[in-house]
Amino acid sequence: MDVRQDTMISIIDDDDAVRAATASLVRSLGFRTSMFASADDFLRSPQVRDSNCVITDVQMPGMSGLELQNRLLAEGHHVPLIFITAFPEERVRRQAMSAGAVGFLSKPFDGNDMIDCIDKALNRAG
Repeated sequence: MDVRQDTMISIIDDDDAVRAATASLVRSLGFRTSMFASADDFLRSPQVRDSNCVITDVQMPGMSGLELQNRLLAEGHHVPLIFITAFPEERVRRQAMSAGAVGFLSKPFDGNDMIDCIDKALNRAG
């Protein structure tokens, strides 16, 4: 059986188009996806426990990606995170990476860069 079919990658972005395009890329690799328009929606879902990797926007209404990262760590969820952002700031990148993020990509990101981040995340998790 293919391990990829058992792998859940959650995608959190308030931009419908980015969310759909990212999910399409992830599914093309054979992984299952779940999509959320906000960090709060994700935190209220069973995918908090079931996700093998989370791809999240940095800047979203409500809780930011960095706040989500801090909340997950505080609650003992050490799921690998990949950040995507339209506003790449070095300070934010450093903060995310020092807290354990496996990637920090600028939008629009290169699909191969995302694939590399996903591979890195799942190898770390596995």
